[in-house]
Amino acid sequence: MTDAADQGPTSPAAVLFDMDGTLVDSEKLWTIALDDYAAHRGGSLSDATREVMVGSNMTRSMIMLLEDLGLPTEDADVDHAAAWVGARTAELFREGLPWRPGAPEALRTVREHGIRTALVTSTIRSLAEIALDTIGRDHFDITVCGDEVDGRNKPDPEPYLRAARLLGVDPAECVAIEDSPTGVASAEAAGCTVIAIPCEVPLLPGDRRVLRDSLEGLDLTTLSTVLDGAAA
Repeated sequence: MTDAADQGPTSPAAVLFDMDGTLVDSEKLWTIALDDYAAHRGGSLSDATREVMVGSNMTRSMIMLLEDLGLPTEDADVDHAAAWVGARTAELFREGLPWRPGAPEALRTVREHGIRTALVTSTIRSLAEIALDTIGRDHFDITVCGDEVDGRNKPDPEPYLRAARLLGVDPAECVAIEDSPTGVASAEAAGCTVIAIPCEVPLLPGDRRVLRDSLEGLDLTTLSTVLDGAAA
């Protein structure tokens, strides 16, 4: 009988990638769009509110934006703000999205080892499709966007649970890669092990997460070690 410890590292059943701030440095573009909207409405967005928005979905972000500006937050107001910010963000996305360090290599490495992948983003589908023109759709088996989880957005576990269901894998056997407290909370609540790479806001250590400075050097050994460490 072979001891489990002698079987070598366990490859993840899937690697689940966040998008904004994780694969592409798009949070800065969101900041431009949000600041432009605030100026359009005669105000300015506070740094504190912008920080809390990182990793959040469009509806929640627009409510926070309007509250910060002292504006009404009725459904029509939120919808109007979302349409304005969405259109401005689309313009910025089309101008080009800069990669986060090591992201293209990490995507290729995971694919080369035959590991299933998902993009799990709070960004709405229409904007994610523009981003995928840069990132490449062939890197992912499935994509889950912020307007496809029945309002149960990050930090709710549903985005990651949905990705695992669509892939037919156990979340506990998956590694999620995230950059924000909101995204890390979502992935951990779903049962995933998380590689946490801060971009715009700091991240704290946790039981089911490993902090890294970037995606540079991410390989199968790292992914397996992270997963095995969480299971130990």
